[in-house]
Amino acid sequence: MAATQLNPTAAEQAPETSVSDADRRRALFGSAVGSTIEWYDYFLYGTMSSIVFAKLFFPSSDPVTSQLLALASFALAFLIRPIGGIVFAHVGDRVGRKKTLVITLSIMGLSTVAIGFTPTYEQIGVWAPIMLTVLRLLQGLALGGEWGGGVLLAVEYSPANKRGFFGAVRQTGALFGLALGNLATSGLSTVFSEEAFLSYGWRIPFVLSIVLVLIGMWIRNKVEETPSFRKVAAEAKANPKAAAGKKLPLTETLTQHWRPVLIAIGAKFVETSTFFLFATFTISYLVGLGYKRVEALNVVLIAALIAVPVMLYFGALSDRIGRKKVFVMGTIAIAIYAGPYFWLLNQGSAMVSTIAVVIGFSIIWSTYGSVLGTFFAESFPPNVRYTGISLGYQVGAALVGGPMPLIATALVARYDGSYVPVAIFIVLCALVSLIAISFTKDRTGQPLDS
Repeated sequence: MAATQLNPTAAEQAPETSVSDADRRRALFGSAVGSTIEWYDYFLYGTMSSIVFAKLFFPSSDPVTSQLLALASFALAFLIRPIGGIVFAHVGDRVGRKKTLVITLSIMGLSTVAIGFTPTYEQIGVWAPIMLTVLRLLQGLALGGEWGGGVLLAVEYSPANKRGFFGAVRQTGALFGLALGNLATSGLSTVFSEEAFLSYGWRIPFVLSIVLVLIGMWIRNKVEETPSFRKVAAEAKANPKAAAGKKLPLTETLTQHWRPVLIAIGAKFVETSTFFLFATFTISYLVGLGYKRVEALNVVLIAALIAVPVMLYFGALSDRIGRKKVFVMGTIAIAIYAGPYFWLLNQGSAMVSTIAVVIGFSIIWSTYGSVLGTFFAESFPPNVRYTGISLGYQVGAALVGGPMPLIATALVARYDGSYVPVAIFIVLCALVSLIAISFTKDRTGQPLDS
């Protein structure tokens, strides 16, 4: 393995510093805001799946069955995310990152608002869960294309010595989106009675998404195309015959860059499984232990907000010591903490549960969560970067992330309430990621497009 280069020369940095600081800040802000909106829409569904959709769209004589069906609809979106990643990544690698992000944000916003107007099972019968599931699939399609473009908007604008930090700023969008969704749900749960919340209160956060989407569209339209893509476009214009003879981005990625794709899929296991452990499954698990819905939501909300500065710290740290070291450190930590995490949740104390989630989500998850986007972007050349990172990220998420709340709920039910099988599942995901990351090179500080 080649030695990691953390201090490149000025000459090596030159190609990546040809844009103004104002352009960098504008791109970083546009990436983070757009990411926040997309993840708000996406996670809002996950939160409602844990507390509302089972009753309204998947009624059953068995509450566990209803919950499993609701979580299954949540997981389905992950199966289509790789398709969205492939389709929109093709557009992003051929047409541009900016245009693609406008399309994905539009699809996400419209499908989210439509969920807010979807009739329940009591109103239209079996068509209710079908409509809800279709709209959820559209959310997955949009996010499949959004994530890769949002990462590249930040990373391709960043200087070589700050790529980890820039990538981490973009990744905080997931935390802000989760926090906004939980804040809205918690606030409405407090304002409305249980009957009113189940009747119409839950719809309000979905409908209000249109305001956020319009703001995001305005901000992103102010951002220019990334330097890396402008370079690719200029090369294609200068040599149109060579450009016309190139393979499709997906074909080139799978034939010439399959190794980093496989590494990315494996590395994604620990990040995506633990994120949805903390962000989604923990809510339903705490409610099952007797916590009030608002208490469970607020625990995750507090942890998500604390995670923001922690994630920025680890992103900056990765610029100094390397992406790989930060990733491995966090992965080992979560493998050790998986069992104690559930033990702490079962102590019956809201304070102890909050501390448990903060340790796991805010501190440990933030290590590998902060560097994942940058690490993936550094693994592919600019002409297939959108396709490569989207494929690795979304396939990994589909295999483990989406099914995680469903798997965890089923395991707890199968083993009479025991959390041990869930903890073992997390440890196995961590081992897969450690094996995957051991095969990669750390390109921290090296030119992005070399």
